Amino acid sequence: MLHSHSPKRMNANDIIATAHAVSVPLSPAQADALLTFRNLLVEWNERFNLTALTDDASVLSLHFADSLTVVPVVKSIESLAKGKTLRVIDVGTGGGFPGIPLKITLPHLRMVLMDSTSKKVQFCDEVIRALKLQGAHATHGRAEEASHQPAHREHYDIVIARAVAPMQTLSEYLLPFANAGGYVIAMKGSDAQAETNAAEGAISKLGGELVRIENVSLPNRDDKRALVILRKVRPTPKLYPRQGGAPRKDPLK
Repeated sequence: MLHSHSPKRMNANDIIATAHAVSVPLSPAQADALLTFRNLLVEWNERFNLTALTDDASVLSLHFADSLTVVPVVKSIESLAKGKTLRVIDVGTGGGFPGIPLKITLPHLRMVLMDSTSKKVQFCDEVIRALKLQGAHATHGRAEEASHQPAHREHYDIVIARAVAPMQTLSEYLLPFANAGGYVIAMKGSDAQAETNAAEGAISKLGGELVRIENVSLPNRDDKRALVILRKVRPTPKLYPRQGGAPRKDPLK
């Protein structure tokens, strides 16, 4: 219910300004699409717990701006790919972050949104339908099982995850999805450097190498964010990822 004293609701201009603050230009149509996404998120969240954050300030900074921080990195990878249409998977996408904002902003990406919770997959499907996002689909799966399937293993040019697990564990989840020469972008907090240092052995075992850690800041937020960018330099040994929760319980050294 909207009461007369409700604060002013987010509009397309707010979204354009927020994107601009993280150096991402958006068209009015793209901002409208993100606004529709936000409305669906709020509506579904009343029935299913998709996210703890649905107030406008949080959605703008912690969902939209945060998701869009990966756009410049993806664009730089695209420029190296010389016109190839990149295949991207967002692992543990939850309510569609960062995958849906990324797909809206860079519509030519082939986007797969994967989550182990079927309600979240249904929600992402609904957003894809509502926004008519061509070349995007949501799929139900757990990373340590899905990346052993031929349809997913070493199939993607870019593998992205936000706030899924510490880097040692996350490397084992993500690197098997990346093809040779592909990239992993792990969206992390202020401890990104320490986590990545601890994961050095794991990253190497899994066929990856660190490209760089890029610090990013969010509008109207003090908390530090970083993107850990890995490159897949050789195939991941068939054993990985290990099953039965091993990547979490017993992270690779």
